[in-house]
Amino acid sequence: MIEDNEDNIRLLDYVLRAYGYEPMLATDSADGLRIALDRRPDLILLDLRMPGMDGYEVAARLRQAGLEGTKVVAVTASAMVGDRERIAAAGFDGYIQKPIEPETLIADVERFLPGRAA
Repeated sequence: MIEDNEDNIRLLDYVLRAYGYEPMLATDSADGLRIALDRRPDLILLDLRMPGMDGYEVAARLRQAGLEGTKVVAVTASAMVGDRERIAAAGFDGYIQKPIEPETLIADVERFLPGRAA
């Protein structure tokens, strides 16, 4: 997961680990790219609004680097008209809306990882 908000990182990490997942954490875009290219995760939860390189740029670089088999899911508070279309057009496999709901997070994640239920 690539997320710069510490509260969101703690929440995502806690819930995912509670269900048997082993999240890799990055608090900035550059570190997230490095980890993704080194470790080739099945799924990347990617905040769209980060300082420096935003989530759209990160997603483009991940696709250019040949991570076609990795699902990239936007995590965003943006719910404006056109946001869903922009996310899809940028090559994301989907999105999870903030604020993150612990009760539905695992179901949201497992939508993108069929057959990988924890």
